[in-house]
Amino acid sequence: MPLTRRALLAATPAATLTPAPSKPGSLRTGFERLAETNYNQLNGRRIGIVTNPTGITRDARHIVDVMHADPHVNLTAVFGPEHGFRGTAQAGGSEGRHTDPATQLPVYDTYLKSGQPLADIFKASGVDTVVFDIQDVGARFYTYVWTLYDCMEAARLAGRRFVVLDRPNPVTGRTAQGPVLHREFATFVGRQPIAQAHGMTVAELARLFNGQFLKAPVPLETVLMTGWKRSEFYDAWSLPWVPPSPNMPTPDTALVYSGTCLFEGTNLSEGRGTTRPFELLGAEGIDSRWAAAVNQLALPGVHFREAYFAPTFSKFQGRTVGGVQLHVHDRAAFDPVRTGIALLVTAKKVWSGFAWRSDHWIDNLTGSARVRTAIDAGAGTDEVVAEWQEELRVFRGIRTEYLLYK
Repeated sequence: MPLTRRALLAATPAATLTPAPSKPGSLRTGFERLAETNYNQLNGRRIGIVTNPTGITRDARHIVDVMHADPHVNLTAVFGPEHGFRGTAQAGGSEGRHTDPATQLPVYDTYLKSGQPLADIFKASGVDTVVFDIQDVGARFYTYVWTLYDCMEAARLAGRRFVVLDRPNPVTGRTAQGPVLHREFATFVGRQPIAQAHGMTVAELARLFNGQFLKAPVPLETVLMTGWKRSEFYDAWSLPWVPPSPNMPTPDTALVYSGTCLFEGTNLSEGRGTTRPFELLGAEGIDSRWAAAVNQLALPGVHFREAYFAPTFSKFQGRTVGGVQLHVHDRAAFDPVRTGIALLVTAKKVWSGFAWRSDHWIDNLTGSARVRTAIDAGAGTDEVVAEWQEELRVFRGIRTEYLLYK
C-alpha cells in the first residue's frame, strides 16, 4: 500500500506545514493557511481546539464559529483556558464545563488541569486531534504558553495528535530577555526554564517544549505563518487585536507586560482596574519622587510621568494612589525586563512602604529568589540584571535551534 501524504503526516512526530513565499508586507496566520487548504491537514479527524477570544479571522470572526460551519472539518469539542473560551472570566478564573450557546459544541475547562487528569478530559471528549490557536504576548508568566505545554503533555499521554496554528509574537521575536526560570520555582506562571521575555511564537515554543522538556515527544504538527518578520511589532500587520485576557487591552500593554507584571509580586498596584493596566503603577503614599528617580536613569526608549489614579478593582480599589505611567517612545530600544527591574529598585528607594507580597510571588514571576534578595540587599539595576546574563546566554543558544522565521 503506497504511503500517502496523510499517512506520512500522521507518522511524523514533528511535521510542519512550512511557509510558502509571500508578498512583502503580507501576513497569513496559521489558521488562515490551514483554512485555505480546506483543512486538508485535519481531514478525517475528530477535532478539538484549545482557543479563546483571540482565535479569530482577519475579519474578526471566531475560528470556532468558522470551523463549525465548514463541512471540510469535523470540529467536535472546544477546550477553554484561563479566562475561558469566550473570555468571560477574570484573572484566576475560567468558564467551567458547559455547552457553547452559539455552536452547541461541548466546552471543556483546561484551566489548572495538567497531566493525566487533562489527558482524561481529551479522552472523554472523543477527539483524536487537539489543535491549539491562542494569541500569546511574549512573556513567560502569561499562562497560555503553559496551557500549550500542559495540553501537549496531556495529548501525549492520551495518544492524540497535536497541531499548533501559529500567530505573531506581538512584541517581536528579536531576542530573549530577562532571567531564566529555575525549576524549583516552577508554577503555572512558569513550568520550565525559559527566559522571562522569550521572543518566540507559540509554534516555536511548541517545538522547544517537544525537543527539550516533555518526557517524550508528542506527535506535533505546526502550521506556520507567512510574511511574519521577527523584527516587526503587531501593528505592522492588518490583524485585529483582541485582548488575550481582560487586562491586556492593547499591544502597548503587551509591550511593557514582561517587565511591569513583576509588580504583581509587590504591594503596589500594577494598574489592574484602570484603562492602562501594567502601564500605570502606584500605591498610596507615592509622590513625584518615583518618576523623578526612574527618569534620572535615562532608560532607553521610555519616559515616566508622575501619575495618580483610582483602580476600580484589585489593589487599592476605589482609592486614589500615586505612581508613574510608562510612555514608550522608542519600541526598538525599549527593554521591558530591565525597565521593570529599574522600577522595582527605585520604588523601594523612594517609598518607605514598599513590600513584597508575603508569599514571595515575585520569585515565581522572576523564576528564582535572586531578584528579590538582590534588591533587598541594595543592588542597583545593572547589578540585578548582570546576575542572569550567563543563564540567558545559554537559553538563547538553545532557543536558536527552534526558531522558524527570520
